[in-house]
Order: sequence, then C-alpha cells, then structure tokens
Amino acid sequence: MGLFSFLKNAGSGLLKSSAAKNEAKAKSAEAAKERQEGLLEGILVSSGLKIKNIDVEIENDTVMVFGEAESQEDREKAILILGNMDGVAAIDDRISVITPAPQAQMYEVQGGDSLSKIAKQFYGDPMKYNIIFEANQPMLKDPNLIYPGQMLRIPVLG
Repeated sequence: MGLFSFLKNAGSGLLKSSAAKNEAKAKSAEAAKERQEGLLEGILVSSGLKIKNIDVEIENDTVMVFGEAESQEDREKAILILGNMDGVAAIDDRISVITPAPQAQMYEVQGGDSLSKIAKQFYGDPMKYNIIFEANQPMLKDPNLIYPGQMLRIPVLG
C-alpha cells in the first residue's frame, strides 16, 4: 500500500475524453466525478483482475483505490491500469492482498526503450521480455507498443 506517482499527461485518454463528455452531461461537478469513479471501477472489474469490493475515489488528479486482491500481481496491475490513464498523477493504493508475495519493481518507460532492452537491464537477458509483457497484461496488448512515461511491472524472478 502507498502512493504511486505517474505522468499525468501520459497514458490512455479514456478518462480524459470521458470526463469532457460527462461534464457536459452532468448537472454538477460532483456528478461528473462520480461518473469518472464508476468508469474506473468498471475498467478494473472488466480487466479480469481478482479484486473484491473495488472502490475508486478521485480527488483532483489523485485516484484512491480500495479493495481486496487475491494476489500481489492483481494489486500491482490495478495500480498500473489506473495510473496509466491520462490525467492521473498519482494512485493512493489502499488495496489489501490476501496472499502476499514479493513486490514487483515499477519502471517508467524511457524514450528508446523496448521490452527486450528493459529485460536485459533487469534480468540480464533480453529474451526474457515476455515475462515483462505477460506481467503487464491486460494493460499491454502488444510487446512492441510501449511509450515513454508508461509505468510497467517488473516481476521478481522466482
């Protein structure tokens, strides 16, 4: 649990475009905020992560997330999914984990990075890029599509 920082203007524009539409439709800023929170909760639920009692609250550009994850991996993926949304600067993680495990490292993608370059840096073997790719699904759809500012999970090798 803790506070994770992200680049506010990097990531999926889903939340930002939804916010603009919602504000036009909403009768108040509070209603727009509730719609955004519901959207983020829906994204987490539809991601297939095993997290019970998901609750998301937004305060300015910080997203607070609550729930109970079955694994450390599901917890970390939830943080990354939310943190890699455009307009989110920080995640205040309040998710508890049922089965604790070693925490993965978080890595911010730099210009010129590839998953194989990152795998070589962390594991000493560029061919282990698939470990990083799989550790970041469903957020990553293609191992060749990463961008600067994106945060990735780098799991501990067992």
